[in-house]
Amino acid sequence: MNSELTDYPPFLGSELPPTSPQEARFHVLPVPWERTVSYGSGTARGPSAILQASWQLELWDGHGMPGSAGIYTHPPVDVGGEPELVLERIAAAVERILLLGKTPVVLGGEHTVTVGVIQGYLNAGYRDLGVVQIDAHADLRESYEGDPFSHACAMRRVVEAGVPVFSLGVRALCKEELDARRRFGVGHLDAEALVPTGVHAISLPEDFPPRVFFTVDVDGIDPSVFPTTGTPVPGGLGWYQTLDLFASVAARRQIVGLDLMELAPLTGFHGYDFAAALLVYKLLGMVERTAPSSSRPSL
Repeated sequence: MNSELTDYPPFLGSELPPTSPQEARFHVLPVPWERTVSYGSGTARGPSAILQASWQLELWDGHGMPGSAGIYTHPPVDVGGEPELVLERIAAAVERILLLGKTPVVLGGEHTVTVGVIQGYLNAGYRDLGVVQIDAHADLRESYEGDPFSHACAMRRVVEAGVPVFSLGVRALCKEELDARRRFGVGHLDAEALVPTGVHAISLPEDFPPRVFFTVDVDGIDPSVFPTTGTPVPGGLGWYQTLDLFASVAARRQIVGLDLMELAPLTGFHGYDFAAALLVYKLLGMVERTAPSSSRPSL
């Protein structure tokens, strides 16, 4: 193998034969971008670690074989240069996937990646799109440490683009973000409302868009499951709770794509990389079992 394939092998390549972009339903896009670390570092290594760990997965996810729908893994997005340029590259890559009628599965990297991802959906002509966010943080700051492209501002940039957001599991936010929730109408069920009473299913507001992009920051899940992240916060969602919450959204909305962000691998602790790969695959299984085979927009 050349070095790129070694670092970024195809997702579940140990079990699945190579497939063309046209044949695969799911398109995995690695984006190893990390530029605004505010505590721990390492998210640039997350996509590679997830892809490598995916080779240890079983094709059977416990309910079916979502991989049989086809999974194509792209080369990593070039993340060099100014943030505006990187976001344009991310958006262009996502737009190309969508115009093929495929489902993007984006692996980051810091949560700012999601800003470029959503721009790709808008560029591809998606309307009636909302974002459901699992996260320990609201990410609604106007800027952080003088940077409007900080990972702490990701959802602010999304709502400013006119895309509704509903957040799950937040347990660390500032007064500015509380004000932004009201200003932009950001729906939320914070960790205090979900975790102590063990809520496993939710209903989004009736007026929330019918198409949903689901973004998962691994710090939204409890550090007992994912300590390998830059800003862990106690009191997060559990493993099965996370899966069930996703399933409850997928049962009532069309999931048109998803991402997993902010994994910061630790050498020697590969179990957490495997957990991230398994989480991605299980989410793909839910999408495959609940949604139509094409997510191409009706323009």
